[in-house]
Amino acid sequence: MGFFEKIRAGLTKTRDALSNTLGGVFSGFSEIDEEFYEELEECLILADLGVETAVKAAQLLRKRVKEQHLKSAEEAKSALKDILVEMLEVGDSALNLQTKPSVILVIGVNGVGKTTTIGKIATRLTGEGKRVLLVAGDTFRAAAADQLEIWAQRSGAAIVRQNEGADPASVVFDGIQSAKAKGADVILIDTAGRLHNKQNLMNELGKISRIVNRELPQASKEVLLVLDGTTGQNGLIQAREFKQIAGVTAVALTKLDGTAKGGIVIAVADSLQIPVKFIGVGEKAEDLMPFAAREFVEALL
Repeated sequence: MGFFEKIRAGLTKTRDALSNTLGGVFSGFSEIDEEFYEELEECLILADLGVETAVKAAQLLRKRVKEQHLKSAEEAKSALKDILVEMLEVGDSALNLQTKPSVILVIGVNGVGKTTTIGKIATRLTGEGKRVLLVAGDTFRAAAADQLEIWAQRSGAAIVRQNEGADPASVVFDGIQSAKAKGADVILIDTAGRLHNKQNLMNELGKISRIVNRELPQASKEVLLVLDGTTGQNGLIQAREFKQIAGVTAVALTKLDGTAKGGIVIAVADSLQIPVKFIGVGEKAEDLMPFAAREFVEALL
């Protein structure tokens, strides 16, 4: 199955939901009037773009229709696709891995598929010939390191771990020293998804970031936030909090094949102005795919 077909298949639920609503807007109106825009806005909100992003998309379309003298709903649909692509293109969609080693700090609440996402990224990078080191920095969740160890074996990556309950910052320090000694290309760091409160989580992530910056001051760094696509607008709330806490530079959206809320990808990119770098559309390692805005929008509409 090709790249586009895989995204298209993974977004089936969202597309079906959109075709039942948005399809009716574009086929049910012969001319572009006020009612057309109201219906469009409502449909975009139902696809989980969120009120703010849906209203913005409709306003941008209204402006483009006027400027380009568009007459038919079909022309408006084409213009809407361009607008959604522009909303998604808020930064480089490729990982920043310019240095050796480069660091990817992976954050997100428990249950979003964080550890699995790390494993899938490791598989992709080792497949490209890179030497990858996994760091089991989530020492609070039982079996988190065991899960990461399985992915290390599957992907051919090395792993640094300590006992459950160990200081995460100490594990990260050990991981960096190991990466330097072994000549690793990429360090992928797993982190705790939930501590007793937000302040604890902030302190822990801050401590890890300070160690990374101290030990690898020149390294390329990504702070990759993993969000569960099925949570819709709750995912956007999480993303806002994590952006504030940890300076998120990139987003990976998982489980899009299991939801009709795929529009959340557009809401996250546009509201936070952070690029989406991966989307998950299935269980297999290759189902975590590098994000491409145009293909995504074409598969969605």
